[in-house]
Amino acid sequence: MIKNNMAAPWHLVLDDLLPASAQTKTGVWFTPRSGHWAYREGTHSVSLNFDALPGATSGFVIGLKKTLLWYAKNRSSHHVKNLFERIKHFLMIFSGTDSAPLEVITSEMLINYRSSLTPSTHWYLSTLAGLLKKWHRLGYPGVTADAVTFLKQVRLKGNTKGMAVLTMDTQDGPFTDIELQAIQSAFCTAYAQGEVSLSDYMLGWLFMLLGQRPAQYALLKVCDISVARAKDGTEIYILKIPRVKRRQGALRTSVTNRLLTPQIGALLIQYTKVVEEQFIGKLKDTTQAPLFPASRAHRAPPQGFEFHSTAYRLGRHLQTIFNHLKVASERTGKPIHITPTRFRRTIGTRAAIEGHGELVIAELLDHDDTQNVGVYVQATPEIVERIDQAIALQMAPLAQAFAGVLISTEVDAERGSDPTSRIVSPQCTKGFTPVGNCGKHGFCGFMAPIACYTCRNFQAWLDGPHEAVLNHLVAERERLMANTDARIASVNDRTILAVAQVVNQCREAKRAGGKNE
Repeated sequence: MIKNNMAAPWHLVLDDLLPASAQTKTGVWFTPRSGHWAYREGTHSVSLNFDALPGATSGFVIGLKKTLLWYAKNRSSHHVKNLFERIKHFLMIFSGTDSAPLEVITSEMLINYRSSLTPSTHWYLSTLAGLLKKWHRLGYPGVTADAVTFLKQVRLKGNTKGMAVLTMDTQDGPFTDIELQAIQSAFCTAYAQGEVSLSDYMLGWLFMLLGQRPAQYALLKVCDISVARAKDGTEIYILKIPRVKRRQGALRTSVTNRLLTPQIGALLIQYTKVVEEQFIGKLKDTTQAPLFPASRAHRAPPQGFEFHSTAYRLGRHLQTIFNHLKVASERTGKPIHITPTRFRRTIGTRAAIEGHGELVIAELLDHDDTQNVGVYVQATPEIVERIDQAIALQMAPLAQAFAGVLISTEVDAERGSDPTSRIVSPQCTKGFTPVGNCGKHGFCGFMAPIACYTCRNFQAWLDGPHEAVLNHLVAERERLMANTDARIASVNDRTILAVAQVVNQCREAKRAGGKNE
């Protein structure tokens, strides 16, 4: 082992010790002597630009590279990137306070760095500490002994986990049932109108249904979807999800079988045929094609993943797909911030509310243990709140659940001359006065008027008995809440908000028109 002796010309010695090439834990080759490490490990791209590190001597950088080389050989690419980002942040803090290039990290520097961190970034030091301790233990210059002593004595705070789940954070926490229904409705409408491709539609639904990590979807191949038959002849659709964040080096060595709904499963099978056609002539076995191919080629991709997207790009693409929809939240009235992590947290939260324990939730979220899933069980205070007419009318403008249009008379309806387009609801209104017209030709098969208020083809009458519909739905919700499960009682919450929005719009229109309510 090299001894720590800061007087020696270590930058010269260590430069010779850096190999011309090296292999990562998964067998990917890269060039450690380069000032910019760039390689791809499975679906993860690594880009570490040492030349761009601020305010550090060459000796310090070489010691850092030697230490990160150990991590590259023994840890995941994600961990290596995280360590590089933490040391980069540390250097950025001190490059602005000291004109001299940094040669070693001392305890005094760490004390000052700790005081500069905010409650949301205090975990940076905890991650950095692991790197610095290993650095010093390997014997490379750049970290003093007193710095390591300080790190061993000080209480380091880890990354706060679960706060977004516990607080139902509107930006990063799980979606409410109403938000999720709104997202799904807008997503299906966009697909029906040709605004979302089949590939994006499949990707979006897999995130919503399974809540796996972007890296897992990026690893998927056509061969991972299969169809089996039950004893009664029913088709069962199975998707093999590759496991990640495991200790083995190779990718796709462990999978978990996930059942898909018949509707999504059947459509996914059709989609795989489209993907296979794209790779005829490119791959000898088209079933080895990525389920969600990259939009462009990558530099030096690892064997077997030549056409796969990276986890980062796939995650960003999903955000682009959903955030383009601009779905409003009933909690904020603003477009919902939609990310892969929020779908994941929603799966965990809903599983906990339905009574599943930590072991089941850990399996659903592909965790090896239960240490990070307890927060979902803790976060089970009733998310399903009481909704009466007054609350519904107040929340309606925020939720924007009504998808149709308001018309003054039936003459303004697209199918006003067709009596069959009228929508009546005697069970809600105790009569046969229409609540509006349907602008769609043909039978949709959905229950009227429950499904109508959230449908874009619905044309609500200004003088329709919408308040009667609202009163009926609220009363039915209260009855179910008293006699059944809260999850069942809340199934029509988004419809309640949509009807309430129509009631509000009717009142405003009548006031503007000088009519009596």
